[in-house]
Amino acid sequence: MLWDDTYFYVAAEMEEPELWATLTERESVIFYDNDFEVFIDPDGDTQNYYEFEVNALGTVWDLLLAKTYRDGGPAINAWDIRGVQVGVQLNGTLNNPDDKDKKWIVEIAFPWDILKECASEGRKPKHGEQWRLNFSRVEWQTEVKDGQHVKKLNPDTGKAYPEDNWVWSPQGVVDMHLPATWGFVQFSDNVAGTKTDKVVLATDERIKWELRKLYYAEKHYHQQHKRYTTSLADLVWKPEAIVDYTFVPQIMNTQSQYEITAATADGKGLWHIRNDGKVWRE
Repeated sequence: MLWDDTYFYVAAEMEEPELWATLTERESVIFYDNDFEVFIDPDGDTQNYYEFEVNALGTVWDLLLAKTYRDGGPAINAWDIRGVQVGVQLNGTLNNPDDKDKKWIVEIAFPWDILKECASEGRKPKHGEQWRLNFSRVEWQTEVKDGQHVKKLNPDTGKAYPEDNWVWSPQGVVDMHLPATWGFVQFSDNVAGTKTDKVVLATDERIKWELRKLYYAEKHYHQQHKRYTTSLADLVWKPEAIVDYTFVPQIMNTQSQYEITAATADGKGLWHIRNDGKVWRE
C-alpha cells in the first residue's frame, strides 16, 4: 500500500499454477472467478464502506454497502469508483490448462476524490490517521474437462465446492462483511522506506470494541427473547480491562431498537452503537 495526494495504491502478487477467469462484464459478481478483493471503511463506523473485486482479466466489480448484510444493508451496485485505475499482469497463460503458470499481479489506484465520500469530514486521511481495511483472495477448486478449467463438483451435493478465502486481517468466520474485525491502516507523510512510524491502537478503538461485543450480545439476546434488554446482567458479555479507563456502558431501548453509549477516552464525549451496528462519537 502507498498513497500520494491523488490516489491510494494497492498492489498484490499472487502465486497461481492455473490462471483462469471467465467474467468480462463490469459489475459481474467477480468472486465467481478467482479474484482479489479490497474492503475499505474510511471512518470505521462499520457502515457506508467500499468493496472492490478484480479477476485475472482485469474485470472489476465496485460497490457501496450502506450497512452490512447482517444488518439489512443492500449492495449498491450503481455506485462506481470513478477514475479508478487497474492493471493486471499475468506470469503464465490465461485459461490454458496445458501448462503450469506462476502468478498474477494486480495494481489498483483508488482516487481520493471518491474514497473521501464516506470518510471523516469528507476528506482524504491526514498523517497518523487510521482507516479500516481488509483484503481477500478467493480461490476455487478446479479441474480440467474438455480442455477447459471448470469448478470441481462435490459428488455428494452435485454443486461446486465452496471457495477458499485468504484474508489479510483474520475475520474469525467466513464473512468479509464484518468491518469491525478489519485491519488498521495508518497513513504517514514520511516517504516510504525512509522512516518507520509507531502504530498505536487508540484507547477509543478498544472502547468501540467493547461496544461491539455488547452489540453481539444484544443480537443473541434478541434471537432468544424477540426483544432487546437494558440490563447488562441479561447479556452474555465479558468486558476486558482498558488501561486508565473504566468502561461504564448505558443502554436505552424501545421495543424494536436500542442504543448503547460509553464515555470517550478523553471524557469529553460519548461513543454510541445501535442495533444496526453503526458506531459514532458525539
